[in-house]
Amino acid sequence: MSAHLSLLELNKLIQSTLSGNLEPGYWVIAEISELKVNQNGHCYIELVEKDEQRVIAKTRATIWANVYNNLSLWFERMTNQVLKPGMKILCFGSIQFHELYGLSFNIKDIDANFTLGERERLRQEVINKLMEDGVFDMNKELPVDLALNRIAIISSPAAAGYEDFMNQIEANEYGYKYNIDLFKATMQGSAASESIINALHTIYNSNTDYDAVIIIRGGGSRVDLDCFDDYELAFNACQFPIPIITGIGHERDQSILDLVAYKALKTPTAVAEWVIGKSMDVESTMIDLMHRTGKYVQLILNQKRTDISSLTNRLSNSFKIQLSNNDYQLNRMCSQLKSDVKLFMKQAHNGLDDYGTKVNYLNPINTLKRGYSITSKNGKMLGNEKLNVGDIIETRTLYSLLESKVQKIDDLNEED
Repeated sequence: MSAHLSLLELNKLIQSTLSGNLEPGYWVIAEISELKVNQNGHCYIELVEKDEQRVIAKTRATIWANVYNNLSLWFERMTNQVLKPGMKILCFGSIQFHELYGLSFNIKDIDANFTLGERERLRQEVINKLMEDGVFDMNKELPVDLALNRIAIISSPAAAGYEDFMNQIEANEYGYKYNIDLFKATMQGSAASESIINALHTIYNSNTDYDAVIIIRGGGSRVDLDCFDDYELAFNACQFPIPIITGIGHERDQSILDLVAYKALKTPTAVAEWVIGKSMDVESTMIDLMHRTGKYVQLILNQKRTDISSLTNRLSNSFKIQLSNNDYQLNRMCSQLKSDVKLFMKQAHNGLDDYGTKVNYLNPINTLKRGYSITSKNGKMLGNEKLNVGDIIETRTLYSLLESKVQKIDDLNEED
């Protein structure tokens, strides 16, 4: 009968064989499948290698507490990421075989540069896939209204970024009012991408004509923002039929969601300022249009007065000529005259009503209500006219009419 070994003897034989034939350490590329830290600070990891989605190799690994405490902090500082399942790493360690616990890879170091490169590779893969799908610029190409009135917000209601945005919007010094609806979502972690996608679906199914969708949060670590590099989130955002504005609150890097959105701004406060700025641009355009419309209406009225005077003279001369003929010709001319006058006056009246409606719509009183004033000299509004010291000018506010005397004039360049 051949000699036999106990299990302990076999394991010790394996232990001595491995220790006598393996190098003191190896650099290994693997994906973290599981990671747990026990109460003593020891980190237990399951490393795997995959062929596409199929696991083709697996081993247990450990990082003892005295190494893990410093290594994990250094790794996070270098990569702005924590060690976690799903991450591919390049690690250095030694093979250990314990007669009770079996084979294990004892990790002593991790190459942060490999992880940074791997992360950027995965990020670039997402960007390339979006481009190959032909959707990367779709949201950027959507038309946007001159001013945003009805806005959908995707955020956590407890987020500081949401509070900053609302404070900026509601306290704007111009008194602009906006219709804003909040759609709640998780804004960090593994559940964030799906939560934001669900919020987009809810907005789409609401059948509300929103001018824009704003996605905001109040900043955070780079790890907290990884969800905004997710392919499914970016894919849905690219094809969303309403312009998406982001204010995710990070200063250094742009997420993939930022890259595909119609407009990406650094912070929620910056988004609010951009929205208010669009309203200011529209108001400035309306004020300019009001001034130009007033001048145009006055020009048309003067022209119509001249036309009426000319027509009256021609009709008067024609009437005198016809009067020298017979009564029949006189009556026919009078009839034609009445018809022409009625038609002309009807057209002129319709034109005046139309311009009157526009003038009323652009009534300067509405501008005065927003805190502006109108200054005039000798009853005429000031534009580019020159003033002289000693001139008397009038300034109209909503509730006051002020009369002033020019004592000093400073020339201002447009660049100032």
